[in-house]
Amino acid sequence: MNSFIVNAVLLILIFLSVFTWTIAVVKIKQFKRLTESNQLFQSRFWNAVDWDDGLQIIEENNCEFAKLAKVGIAELKDYEKNPSSLKYMGDAHDILERPIHQEIQKILRTQEKGMAELASIGSTAPFIGLFGTVWGIMVALQEISASGQASIDIVAGPIGEALIATAIGIAAALPAVLFYNYFLRKMKIWITELDGFSDSFLRLACKQITSK
Repeated sequence: MNSFIVNAVLLILIFLSVFTWTIAVVKIKQFKRLTESNQLFQSRFWNAVDWDDGLQIIEENNCEFAKLAKVGIAELKDYEKNPSSLKYMGDAHDILERPIHQEIQKILRTQEKGMAELASIGSTAPFIGLFGTVWGIMVALQEISASGQASIDIVAGPIGEALIATAIGIAAALPAVLFYNYFLRKMKIWITELDGFSDSFLRLACKQITSK
């Protein structure tokens, strides 16, 4: 029973470790794609010769920044069709900002996938390992007591095996915590970039309203 419980704990920890590295690889590729695609879009969009050329560039792209712009353009077109409706009462900047902000939240929820899992693994893996160790030591001591022998050779083996669970628990938690902090920093930079683009795009879109 001792071996079964400890082995089960070790298998769980190994699975959590593999899961952590899988999430890490996926998210590293994800952030790399985000950076490359959005930088390319921004370079093309902000170097457009006029508003119509910018609209064409937006339609040709499907990156996250382009999605924000498409939402803003859709709201801008609705506003131009019926500017006197109750829906569009107020400042044009505030009217366009609401749907863009909602789109930002939707994008962030997508990019945050995997973060909660990393945080959970980082916080629970050491305790799972500790549980395996405590269980292993408890059963080992019971077996030693029943045998009536307590030499160092007899005690060291079972307790040493049990302590492996704690070591693996820490080994599984450490990468999860490091990756979580790394991706959290990436997310903060990503949020700043989204907000920066949305503010610049809003000013440009509002200028189109006032120029008509």
